[in-house]
Amino acid sequence: MNTVTDIQFQFTDEHQQFRESLRRFLKDTSAVTSVRSLMETESGYDQQVWQRLNGELGLQGLIVPEQYGGSGFGMMEMGIAMEEMGRALYCGPFFSSSVMAVTAIDLIASEDQKLRWLPQIASGDMIAALAVAESSDSDLLTSVQTCVAAADDDEGYRLTGNKRFVVSGCQADLLLVVARLPGTSGLAGLSVFAVSADAPGLSRRGLSVMDRTRKQAELQLDQTPAELIGHYGQAGRKLQMVLDLAAIALANEMVGGAEKLLQDTLDYTRLRVQFGRTIGSFQAIKHRCTDLLLAVELAKSAAYFAAESAGRDMGTLAVDASIAKAQASEVYLLAALETIQLHGGIGFTWENDTHLWFKRAKSSEVLLGDPVWHRARLVKELVSESGGQL
Repeated sequence: MNTVTDIQFQFTDEHQQFRESLRRFLKDTSAVTSVRSLMETESGYDQQVWQRLNGELGLQGLIVPEQYGGSGFGMMEMGIAMEEMGRALYCGPFFSSSVMAVTAIDLIASEDQKLRWLPQIASGDMIAALAVAESSDSDLLTSVQTCVAAADDDEGYRLTGNKRFVVSGCQADLLLVVARLPGTSGLAGLSVFAVSADAPGLSRRGLSVMDRTRKQAELQLDQTPAELIGHYGQAGRKLQMVLDLAAIALANEMVGGAEKLLQDTLDYTRLRVQFGRTIGSFQAIKHRCTDLLLAVELAKSAAYFAAESAGRDMGTLAVDASIAKAQASEVYLLAALETIQLHGGIGFTWENDTHLWFKRAKSSEVLLGDPVWHRARLVKELVSESGGQL
């Protein structure tokens, strides 16, 4: 395993230019007034902004390999994009389609399937979603119960079961559904299937969730025809890699939101006057802001390290992903709570924007595994790596 002293990490000039360009774009297109408006709509995102995201920045194909019409970048660049989207609270199916679905197709699909789907996703013409969860259990893969059966007409497979908390599930044109072979458990017997949004036997329903800026859906499949992606019953290990990479991307998004809340808090404490002084001049407020700054910086370090490590050493992916996700989850929620409190009475009101980031923080905390689950898995991974001598 790499130690901290093994890594000499810094963003390049190109990284900084990419970050600045994306931040300017999101400042113009994802203002909080737009976020409030979009979260009330059924689709949850602006189609014109989605097309501009591709036309001006090529973001939908950021980690799509070049031979499939993408930019061919890695998790470092994806981490920057997610961080800036988290800062701006961007409303759109980017995380679902361009992170989770693209990663699943790239790692699991056949060459023919990659040629069919990745160019369309990279162009923004197709939105895809990965459907894994069936309950609130943080161990997403082992809890999969959706069944797969060979079709009677020998033309494919049919799926029966329910999927919940599918990010952008109602907006997707292509659904990647994780299903289990009868009689299997754990990571064994898992497969991924492609299901068209208009497939017979499929019904989709938008869920009423706390964070309305990130739409989630419930899927019901009843003998729904599906196309096998990759090898039958052998996708378990690669699916875990997909979820770990998605967790790293989500951790970077979360630290972007946490840093935005920290900056809002600092700005407010410099503005709010009490007893003839700005509240930021009081020692107790300084201590709280300093503690929050340190927490945010630690979470950023974990998220950045995980993104950098994913492009260099996949052998530590599970450990890096769990550290980053657990740390970012707790710090994002801490930042939201501190921001609400340090804003005083106005922090609890609908008119104040803090609650929008608080709800994203709370939603992201449990998405792809909560901190308790990730820390428990981290211990298991470290014990396994040390041969039980931890």
